[in-house]
Amino acid sequence: MSHPFLKEAESLFDYVVSIRRDLHRHPELGFKETRTAGVVASELRSLGLEIATGVAETGVVALLEGARPGPAILLRFDMDALPIQEETGAEYASQNPGVMHACGHDGHTAIGLTVARLLHAHRQDLAGVVKLVFQPAEEGLGGAKRMIDEGVLQAPEPAMALGVHLWNHKPLGWLGVTAGPAMAAADIFTIRIVGKGGHGAMPHETVDPVVAAAQIVSALQTIVGRNVPPMETAVVTVAMIHGGDAFNVIPSQVEMKGTLRAFDPQVRQLLIERLNAIVHNIALAMGCRATIEIESLTPALVNDPQSASRLQNVVRRVLPDCNLETDYRVMGSEDMAYFLQEAPGCFIFVGSANAEKDLNAAHHHPRFDFDERALPIAAAIIAEAVADFLGAGQNGA
Repeated sequence: MSHPFLKEAESLFDYVVSIRRDLHRHPELGFKETRTAGVVASELRSLGLEIATGVAETGVVALLEGARPGPAILLRFDMDALPIQEETGAEYASQNPGVMHACGHDGHTAIGLTVARLLHAHRQDLAGVVKLVFQPAEEGLGGAKRMIDEGVLQAPEPAMALGVHLWNHKPLGWLGVTAGPAMAAADIFTIRIVGKGGHGAMPHETVDPVVAAAQIVSALQTIVGRNVPPMETAVVTVAMIHGGDAFNVIPSQVEMKGTLRAFDPQVRQLLIERLNAIVHNIALAMGCRATIEIESLTPALVNDPQSASRLQNVVRRVLPDCNLETDYRVMGSEDMAYFLQEAPGCFIFVGSANAEKDLNAAHHHPRFDFDERALPIAAAIIAEAVADFLGAGQNGA
C-alpha cells in the first residue's frame, strides 16, 4: 500500500513537473534568480504563507505555522543555474542562451514548493514551525553564508535543518542518507609562478616558469599519495594552467588554478601546508618565485548522526523497497554545509538517473537531465521527515 505522503506527492506530479519545466526553460545565475524568486513567492503566497523576499538579494523565506506550538525546522532548496549552453534537445530546454539548469536546482525548487503544499494540507497536525528557505547562488557564490549573515537562522531559530539533492550518479529508486561527513570541504587555490621571459630559442637567458609549473603539477600529486594517511580521503587537482602567447616565447609568468578537497579539517590543513611547501620550494629551486592564494569555498557537509538515523527510518517507512545507502560520501561540495554547521540536520541524495531514457548525464554537463519521477519521491520524504520531527509522523495513517 502506498504511503500517505508518497500518494499525495504523486497526486501532485503534474504540478511539480510543470514548475520544474517552467524553471528549466528560464534558468538564472546566482544572485540573479529574479524570475525564479517571483515564481516561488507567488506559489507560497497562494497558500497564504507569510513570506520574505530579497533575502541575500533574491532569496525567499516562508514560515508555515503548525496548529500547535513547537520547534522550528528549516528546509533549504537552492534555485540557481549554471553558465552552460544546454544540449539536451528537450522541449523544455533553456531559452536563456549560455545558461542552464545543469545541476537539478530547478527540481529542488519544485520539490520545495510541493513540500509546502503537502505540509500546508497537514498543518493542523504539526506542532511547530516550518521555515522554507529558497536559496540563491549555491554554485560557488556563497548564497548560504549570505543568507545566514542576513539572519535566516533567526526568528525562529531552527532546531533542525534538512536539504535534498537529486543525484544523477545513481538511478531512480536509490537514496543516500549518511551519518557524519557526506560531502567534502572545498578550497580554490591560485598559484602564480614568476620567472623571466625570453626567446624560446635562448632558454639559458630566461628563468622558465613553464618548466617550474610542470614540476609543481607533478609534485602536487604526491600529497595524496605520500602525505595523507592511507585511511583518510583527499583530492588535489590542478585544473587550469595559463602561460604564454606564442610558440617561441617563454613567458614571464604562469598561473595555475585548482581545488583541494577533504572531509577532515586536519587533513585539509595538511593539504594546504604541503601545497605551500611544494610550490615555494620547487619555484625557488627553479629560480622562480611563487605566490599562492587559497579561498575557502565551503566547509565539509556533516550530517548530524541522530538526524541521519531519523531520516533513514523515514526513508524506510516511505519507500520500504528502495535501495537505501547509509555510508555514501562524495568529494563534491555543497554550501548546505553552512546551515548544518549552525543547526543539526541532514542532507540527503535522491537517485534521479535513468539510463534507458538517456537521463544519466553527470551534473554540470550540457546534456544533464533527470527522471522526473524522482521529484515526488523527494517531496514525500522531506514532508514525512518534517511530520516526524514535529511529532506528527504518518506511520499507520
